[in-house]
Amino acid sequence: MNKQTRQTMFERFRAANPKPETELEYTTPFELLIAVLLSAQATDVGVNKATRKLYPVANTPAAILALGEDELKTYIQTIGLYKTKAKNVIATCRMLLELHAGEVPRERAALEALPGVGRKTANVVLNTAFGEPTMAVDTHIFRVANRTGLAAGKNVDSVEQKLLKFVPREFLQDAHHWLILHGRYTCKARKPECWNCMQLDLCDYRSKTPAPADA
Repeated sequence: MNKQTRQTMFERFRAANPKPETELEYTTPFELLIAVLLSAQATDVGVNKATRKLYPVANTPAAILALGEDELKTYIQTIGLYKTKAKNVIATCRMLLELHAGEVPRERAALEALPGVGRKTANVVLNTAFGEPTMAVDTHIFRVANRTGLAAGKNVDSVEQKLLKFVPREFLQDAHHWLILHGRYTCKARKPECWNCMQLDLCDYRSKTPAPADA
């Protein structure tokens, strides 16, 4: 995919959705951090259902730490890997209080030092909470980047670096959200809706799917 094609692709994304946002519900950087931590191998819908119950009761590091691990589990037990996540959330809250005065750090290294927080989670927080032009490559972005030819790579680190290089600078802040939403609702893993795709003529995907008969 050449420079002009990438420019056109993101112009289309912006025209269709000028202000893309995460589908995780949050009001503070801390709430976002915990929601993203809980979202690993879980849907945003499932995480939101849990945090709608949790956050009115406890939405700060001190409040969640006061709940304790066992009580926290009762709020997030509908989410996959909830036992491990509960342990990580409690440990993260403790570190935030001990090392960062209860605030979410804005530095990548400090974020990645928190239990359960990897590069992808750190990128989401840096981008969505703090406005950094980062690229959090999840399964959706990895698929879209490779399938379309936007930024082909064999692993998430390779795709991340290529996206940071190839996505036009003016779109980099919002590109993460556009690509996730595109992968979630149009460029799906098993049955991509090529017939309903705004990027159909720009995409390198060879096995484009036709519209279903009842579409």
